[in-house]
Amino acid sequence: MTKKFAMIIAVVLIGTAACGGGDDGGADGAAASASPSATASATARHNAQDVTFAQMMIPHHRQAVEMSRIVIKGSQDAQVRRLAQQIEKAQAPEIETMTGWLRAWGAEVPAEDGDMGAGGHGEHGAHGGGGAMHGMMTEEQMEQLGRLKGERLDREFLTMMIEHHEGAVAMARQEQAKGADPAARNLAAAIIRTQQAEIDRMKALLKQ
Repeated sequence: MTKKFAMIIAVVLIGTAACGGGDDGGADGAAASASPSATASATARHNAQDVTFAQMMIPHHRQAVEMSRIVIKGSQDAQVRRLAQQIEKAQAPEIETMTGWLRAWGAEVPAEDGDMGAGGHGEHGAHGGGGAMHGMMTEEQMEQLGRLKGERLDREFLTMMIEHHEGAVAMARQEQAKGADPAARNLAAAIIRTQQAEIDRMKALLKQ
C-alpha cells in the first residue's frame, strides 16, 4: 500500500509539473500575441493636437519660405539675404517631415493652392485660439512685399517675419502643452528655439 501510494503521489507531481510548464508556455504565448497590439499602440501615439499642429504649421512654413524667396531674389543686403536663406533651408525640410506625418496618420495634407482655411491669410496677426494660424500675412501683404525693392523690402520683410515667427512660436508652445507625439513635440521645441533666435536677430537688424 505504501509503495502504491508513493507511486500515485509521483504521478500526480509529474502531471502537476507538466501543467505548470504548459501554463508558463501559455503565458509566453499570450505575451507574444500581445506584442503586435502593444507595438501598434506605441505607433499610434499621436493625438488631435499633433494633427492640428502639422496641418497648421505646413501652410505657415510655406508662407515663410515664399517670403524668404522674395527677399533672396530682391534684397541687396547680404545679412538679410543670409537670414532668408537660413529660414528657407530650415523650414522647407520641416514641411516635408510634417507632410509625412500626416500621411502616416491618415490625415489630410493642406493643399498648396493658397487656401489657408479658417484663420489663414485673412487673419493677419491673429493670436486667438480655436485653430487660427498665428502671424499669417494676407494676400495683399504678400503682393505688396513682392513689389518692394532695396531697403524698403528688407525692413518690411523683417517686420513681417518677426510677427510670422512669433505666431509659429505660439503654435509650437501649444503643441508642447497639448501634443502627444514625441517627434512632433521635438519639432515644436526646435521651432521655438530656432525662431526665437531669429526673432532676436531680426530685431537687431531693424535697429541698424
